[in-house]
Amino acid sequence: MSLFIGIDSGTQSTKAVVLDLTTGKIIAEARAPHTLIAGLPAGHMEQHPQEWTAALDSVIQQVAARIDGSRVRGIGVSGQQHGFVPLDAQGAVIRPAKLWCDTSTIQECAILTKKLGGTKAAIRTAGLAFLPGFTAPKILWLKRHEPTNYKRLRHVLLPHDYLNYHLTGNYFMEHGDASGTALMDVRRRTWSQPVIKAIDKNLADWLPPLSASHQSAGTLRPALAQQYGFSSDVIVSAGGGDNMMGAIGTGNVAPGVVSASLGTSGTIYAYSAKPVVDPAGEIAAFCSSTGGWLPLLCTMNVTLVTEQFRALFNWDHAQLEQAVSSAPAGAGGLALLPYFTGERTPNLPTATGVFTGLSLATLNPGHLARAAMEGVTMNMNYGLRRLTALGIKPKEIRVTGGGSRSAYWRQMMADIFGVPVVAMVEDEGAALGGALQAAWCEALAQGKKAKLTDFTTGIVALNEATRCVPDAKRKALYRKLQDRHDALSRDLRPLFQ
Repeated sequence: MSLFIGIDSGTQSTKAVVLDLTTGKIIAEARAPHTLIAGLPAGHMEQHPQEWTAALDSVIQQVAARIDGSRVRGIGVSGQQHGFVPLDAQGAVIRPAKLWCDTSTIQECAILTKKLGGTKAAIRTAGLAFLPGFTAPKILWLKRHEPTNYKRLRHVLLPHDYLNYHLTGNYFMEHGDASGTALMDVRRRTWSQPVIKAIDKNLADWLPPLSASHQSAGTLRPALAQQYGFSSDVIVSAGGGDNMMGAIGTGNVAPGVVSASLGTSGTIYAYSAKPVVDPAGEIAAFCSSTGGWLPLLCTMNVTLVTEQFRALFNWDHAQLEQAVSSAPAGAGGLALLPYFTGERTPNLPTATGVFTGLSLATLNPGHLARAAMEGVTMNMNYGLRRLTALGIKPKEIRVTGGGSRSAYWRQMMADIFGVPVVAMVEDEGAALGGALQAAWCEALAQGKKAKLTDFTTGIVALNEATRCVPDAKRKALYRKLQDRHDALSRDLRPLFQ
C-alpha cells in the first residue's frame, strides 16, 4: 500500500506525480509554474532557486491533500541539468542559478579547453568537451565576473541537488546528474582533479562527495514532514537530472531502448553498460541514474520554437497541428535552422535561426509552422545520426514530454527518424522516473535485493494507440531533406562564430 512521489522541476514548472506501487498507477498529479528572470543580457538565462523550492512545496502539498499521507514512503526528484546553484557556508543562495540554456560562458569554455590542452585532451580527461551549457564554465564565470560572490562560495549544487538539500538538509550529488557538470571523469565516476585545478584548487572542497544513484540523499526534514503531513522517516532518493530520470520513466534501463524527450529542449538517449565517449564531443557521455551510462544528444530548441510560432499566430495547440498539416511534407522547400537560443548539438552557442526557401508560395502560416516543426525534428535527427554512428541502433523511439502529445508530430518524428515512434501511458516520464527510483531506494534501505527493473517492469507502459511507423515515401523525402539541413548548417557555421 506504499505511495511514492516523483518530482520533475523543469525550466518552466515543477510537476509532481504520486505512484501507488501496489496498483502501478498514478493516483494524483499537480503542477506549479516558475519563471525565468527577465531583462538579462543576451545569452544569460537565470532563475531564483527559491522559486523552485516554493513550487516544490506547492505541488507536494497539492497532491498530499488528495492522498493518505501516512502511506508515502519515498520522494524522488528530477531536475533540469547543468544549472549552477552557488551556496555560502550557511547554505544560503548567493546569486540566481545560471541554467542549462545559458550561453554566456563561451569565453570560459575556451579558457578551460586551453588549460586542459585542447578539445581532444579535455575529452580524454573527462569524457566531455566544455560546452556553455555545462556547470564547470559557469563556476569559472562566477570567479571571473563576480569575484565578491565567488569569495562566498562554499557549496556547489545542481538544481535537483538543491531541492534534495531543501528536503533533507544534506549536501548530496549522484553520478548521473554530476556527469553533466564537466567536472567529473565519467569513465571512472570520480571528480576530475585536472578540471577542478583548471578552475580553482579550492573547488574540490566545495563539491559534495559523489554517491551512487541507488543511495538515499537522506530522510525528510521533520519540519517539512509535518508541513506535508508525512512521516519523518520518508526517504528522499538520490534523484537525478531530468534526462536520467526520464530514462527510468520510459523503461530505458537496459540496452536496446532509445528515448526522446521533447520539451523546451530536446534530448535523445540510450542506456549503455559501458561509457560511450564521442571523440567529436557532440554526444554527451553521461552516466545514468541507474548505475550504467546514458549517451545523450541535446538540442536547445524544440517546443521553445513551436511555441513561438503558436504565440505569433495566436493558435491553440489544435490550431498549430492543423496549420502544420495544411502544408506538404518538406514545406514546399521552406526550411528552418531553429537556432533561436544558439545551439548545443551542433555546438553553436551564438547561432541564430535561419529560414531558407521563402517565396510567395511558402510565406504563409501553414508553411512557416511546418518548416518550424520539421526543422526542430531534423535538428534532433542530426544528433540521432551521430548517436547511431557511435553504435546505438534504435529499433523504436519512446517519446515523452510536451511535443509527444501531438499525433501529427509523432508521425513526423517516425518519418524523419526512420523508425517507429511510440508515446508512453504516463507522459511525465521524468516525474515517474523519480517515483520509481524512490521505490527502488526504499526497497534497498529495507534490506531487499531489488533491481530497478523490478519496478519499471509492469509499471512503465507503452501507449500502443500512439505508435507511428514511418511512411516509406516521406521517409525517403526526409532523408534527402536531412542531408540538405545538415549541409546548410555546416555551410553557415562561419557566420555564427
